[in-house]
Order: sequence, then structure tokens, then C-alpha cells
Amino acid sequence: MPVPPAPSNSLPARVFRYLAGLCARLLDIKDRPHAIAGGVAIGMFVGFTPLFGLKTLLCLGLAFLLGCNPIAAVIAVSLHDVVTPFWPFLLMLEYEIGTHILGRAGETSALLHSFHHVHLMDMMKWTTFLDVGLPLLVGSMFLSTPAAAIAYFLMIGFLKRRERRRLEREKEAAE
Repeated sequence: MPVPPAPSNSLPARVFRYLAGLCARLLDIKDRPHAIAGGVAIGMFVGFTPLFGLKTLLCLGLAFLLGCNPIAAVIAVSLHDVVTPFWPFLLMLEYEIGTHILGRAGETSALLHSFHHVHLMDMMKWTTFLDVGLPLLVGSMFLSTPAAAIAYFLMIGFLKRRERRRLEREKEAAE
């Protein structure tokens, strides 16, 4: 019998195994399809926000409040980490959308030039939140809302189809 090749330890292979493991855990959750799909949508929604360090807690709280599966929400926000290499682009896009929505379009280039001279204490001021954080948060809603809706409808469709197939197999086995 041929020996299967040893799993690759390259970075892409490890990332793929990590993501496949998260997906497998997500599909092993025993709950209503709506609760799981809702949890995934919450995870995707929170994943696009610039609230680093709070995402897991936000997922748990929102899942509890909305009656969705908290495990699915946490797994989905972890799956969202696959876009980590693209965060600079996403944050810039969110900022530009936010400044446009807030009526401050054109401030992006001035902000970028001013960041060359930003000190840590400047990041802790409320004015920095109003100048940077608020547009980021507002802009993130325009990416997170469609992502959450798409994730919900894809997941609910997949889970219902899987449940229907399982019931068909059980019916065939009973006959």
C-alpha cells in the first residue's frame, strides 16, 4: 500500500489546514440553521469593523442578544482573519467611505501626511477618535452589512440543503 505524502509545512498549507479546521468546527455545531447562520453573519459583520481587541467579545454579546449561536459567531470572526494581509487597504477604503458619508471627503491625503508625526499620546485623545475612528467605524458599516447578509443567506441555504439531504438518506435507509 502506498504511503501518503507527509503534510506540507509551508505557510499556505498551514493556513489552509487552519481554515479547514475552523470550517469543520462550524459544520459540527448542533443548533438550528437560523442560529448558526445568524452567528456566522454576526462574525462577518464584526470582523469588518476596526474594533481590534473587542471583536470576540462583541460577537459573543451580539449572538446572545440576538439569539444566535455564539460559537458560530466566534468561529466566523476567526475565519475573517484570512483578510488580515488586506487590512491596510480595507481600513483605507473604510476611512474614505466614512469621510465621504460624514461630509469630510478630501481629508484622506491630509490625514496620511499628518500620520508621519503622530505620537502614541495623540492616539489616546478623543479628537483622534473623532477624526479617524468615527469615519472608520461609519465606513466599515458599508462593508460589514453586505458581507453579513451574504454570509447569512449562503450559510442558511447550505445548512438547509445539508439537513434535507440528511433526512433523505435517513428515509432511504429506513425503507
